[in-house]
Amino acid sequence: MKKAQFIKVFAIVVYTAVGVEALASNKSSVSKGDLSSRRDVLSSCVTSFGLAAFAPHALAASSSSLDADKAKIVAGYKRLTYLLDHWDEETTVCKTGNDNPYLGCDRTPEKVMSYLGFKSMEDPLFRADKTLIRLQSLVPAKDADVYQDAIDIWMEKSEEGNGLAFISSWGEANPGGGKDRVALFIERSRNDVIESRDVLATAIRILNLKVD
Repeated sequence: MKKAQFIKVFAIVVYTAVGVEALASNKSSVSKGDLSSRRDVLSSCVTSFGLAAFAPHALAASSSSLDADKAKIVAGYKRLTYLLDHWDEETTVCKTGNDNPYLGCDRTPEKVMSYLGFKSMEDPLFRADKTLIRLQSLVPAKDADVYQDAIDIWMEKSEEGNGLAFISSWGEANPGGGKDRVALFIERSRNDVIESRDVLATAIRILNLKVD
């Protein structure tokens, strides 16, 4: 029902309800109890009409939001899979230039934090725990415990992986640090990325999502 049509029909319903109530109140033969009952019935009719008119729009919006959340989980899973498949390439930055003897290739944790959704609000895994929680309403009862465990593991491992990557970014600057310390913490964060990716795989299986 279009908005203009709804307003027109709703106005007719309200006008009719008011008219009937006024007519009933002018009749001395109508008791206060009967009049109150009529008012309750008319009020219920108007309320039901409004709910019936708006419910499809609310359901459509909810369905659209859930579809967007599903897409985020699938996209995030694919991105983490890509990161793991290209780990050395994605966590290494090579500088170019022949006039500086110190230029070369260095390990960098930036991509790890980015792929886990901690660098941009536009990333599909940004606040992925909230996304997973919103999708919890679609989880079959038999998988409820496994899905809840997956959410808990995601929160733990994604935060840990991001934390190790952040520590890695300071590995060379800290006293006693060096490139080997940077590489060490990056590789430790890899285990957390693997477990985070596996959590998304579990959610995808439970929610019966398709991964191209």
